[in-house]
Amino acid sequence: MDYQMPTPSRPLNIGTRGSPLALAQARETRARLSTAFDLPEDAFAIKVIQTTGDRVQDRPLKEIGGKGLFTKEIEQDLLSGAIDIAVHSMKDMPVDQPEGLLLDCYLPREDVRDAFVSLNFSGLADLPKGTVVGTSSLRRKAQLLHKFPNLEVVEFRGNVQTRLRKLGEGVAEATFLAMAGLNRLGADVPKYAIAAEDMLPAVAQGAIGIERRAGDARVAHMLAAIHNIETGQRLAAERAFLAALDGSCETPIAALAELDGDTLRLRGEILRTDGSEALADEISGPIDQAAALGETLARDLLGRAGDDFFDWR
Repeated sequence: MDYQMPTPSRPLNIGTRGSPLALAQARETRARLSTAFDLPEDAFAIKVIQTTGDRVQDRPLKEIGGKGLFTKEIEQDLLSGAIDIAVHSMKDMPVDQPEGLLLDCYLPREDVRDAFVSLNFSGLADLPKGTVVGTSSLRRKAQLLHKFPNLEVVEFRGNVQTRLRKLGEGVAEATFLAMAGLNRLGADVPKYAIAAEDMLPAVAQGAIGIERRAGDARVAHMLAAIHNIETGQRLAAERAFLAALDGSCETPIAALAELDGDTLRLRGEILRTDGSEALADEISGPIDQAAALGETLARDLLGRAGDDFFDWR
């Protein structure tokens, strides 16, 4: 079927948050669509939408509503038709989409690892007892305290520039960022990649997802041309794992799926929020069973955890 392609006078509107990383991801999406359909880049208009998560920077995410804080306003504009697609960091996405929206396009995945960032130290093992480390991630906090219980963790939000400024001001001696974001920004910061074996990443870390309206056949056709199948297969397992655990920003959960031929290997971890206990395991199986593998691994870990395992209060 032939679809009317966007033009500079009638562009396809791309919705995104306004952070430097979000804009970089929107530009990557625009460039891939432009190349796939041999269209000028100005046939795609990037629309910045401020979210609650961007406006409220002085409180932990768990206190103001969780992951949906970075998506709600964008999804409202998508449903209303103000934008045609929405570009998201997948690690910020809730597992359920609002009725009428679909998330079935993923770009090639970047580096999944966490980055240790410090102006004075080159790794976690170098941090003296009592060193203050800043992070807004419950997962990173729990993983850090599980392995290094003698460190102190403080709330630490903001973009790359804000976090570097806070390090320079002495708010903390070290923090964490995603390698994917630093790579996409081309950020020149004192970073050291942490192996997944030492700090299993967040579900879907390093992946960009593009959301659309369920009934928009033209957009579905265009997004299919830039969808990365491997990323989709890996995220099917990881997000099924998260969904089965009822994951939110209040629950320290980590997972990473990797492909080897026709086999998918999924590693998963759940932690108490104070880092006092961690449960981890892995499962392997056929790629076409990705979601089932995620659900099975989640059930296995839940079976070993007590009823109050995720109780952060």
